[in-house]
Amino acid sequence: MRKVRVALGEESYDILIGYGLEKELQAFVQGAGFSKQAMLVTDSNVGPLYGEKVRAILEAGGLHVTVVTIPAGESSKCLSVAEKLYTRAIELGLDRKSPIFALGGGVVGDLAGFIAATYMRGVPFVQLPTSLLAQVDSSVGGKVAVNHALGKNLIGAFYQPKGVFMDLSMMESLPKREIATGLGEIIKYGIIYDADFFAYLEQHADAVLALEREAAVHMIARSCEIKAAVVSEDEKESGLRRILNFGHTMAHAIEKETGYIRYNHGEAVAIGMIGAADISARLGMIQEADVARVEALVARMQLPTKAEGCTVDAMYRDIFHDKKTINGKVNWVLMQGIGKVTCRNDVPEDIVREAMAARIGK
Repeated sequence: MRKVRVALGEESYDILIGYGLEKELQAFVQGAGFSKQAMLVTDSNVGPLYGEKVRAILEAGGLHVTVVTIPAGESSKCLSVAEKLYTRAIELGLDRKSPIFALGGGVVGDLAGFIAATYMRGVPFVQLPTSLLAQVDSSVGGKVAVNHALGKNLIGAFYQPKGVFMDLSMMESLPKREIATGLGEIIKYGIIYDADFFAYLEQHADAVLALEREAAVHMIARSCEIKAAVVSEDEKESGLRRILNFGHTMAHAIEKETGYIRYNHGEAVAIGMIGAADISARLGMIQEADVARVEALVARMQLPTKAEGCTVDAMYRDIFHDKKTINGKVNWVLMQGIGKVTCRNDVPEDIVREAMAARIGK
């Protein structure tokens, strides 16, 4: 087991990473000072596999747990589903010390966290991420949100969990595509922060793809360490934390233009990272060889390198609805090399359009 501390003063918490964390989760619940009544939010994919097992662990810790299951998929991350969860919380009599647990991938974590942040102005929240993407991205750092028809994650908050428990044995039921989508975010951490980690992924690609235990624990723990270090310095994304958005500006446009259906988040980020690397090279910030390394590793991890079903005009229009756009200027996270990035809001339109055109598949 590995433990990663997210240092945020009174909001600090631990991330536990390993195989079989029942005892650790039960002990945490017993010592947390929660009210007895609790809600466990899961989805129609994860719930049948692990819902009752986790409910039993939490109840062994002294809680009375109601499992609430939402339909699997991005379409559930919306205000109408949120309203149903608020209603259920009220019906159950949850009070301000009643914990809400999120068991599932990023959609469940973002939605349940949004409920926890806003129900009674905030109740305790615990992340139990089951997908590789959620483990290395959305479950760490306290961003919670729902989508709006005009954009992704536009309605949300910064709200830290009380703890994060990553039982990697739950990944064994993941489809290969879901593993690949998590690898997109993992590659990102090497690009933005740690060249040695990027090289590790290149050198151990087979073990990483197979989720061999040593490789899985290392790559997840290192990803969480990097994100924790960034979040600890900049919780509310006023500076350094922006680097975590590498690849996301173009990715969000790809997701929107394909209806959040054709590409999942990690796949879109993978394409967006190559696009951001391309922009960086066109600006003379990196060499073409760096772009080639990024594209090669993305492809090696069985992720797409181009997006179908998009147009340059639509994608370019979409980036101005991104949360990172301030006063009409798009804040791009761009590479200065493998392991180092910077933010710029002065990228010429023609360069952005050329890089987008290069990422559109036939």
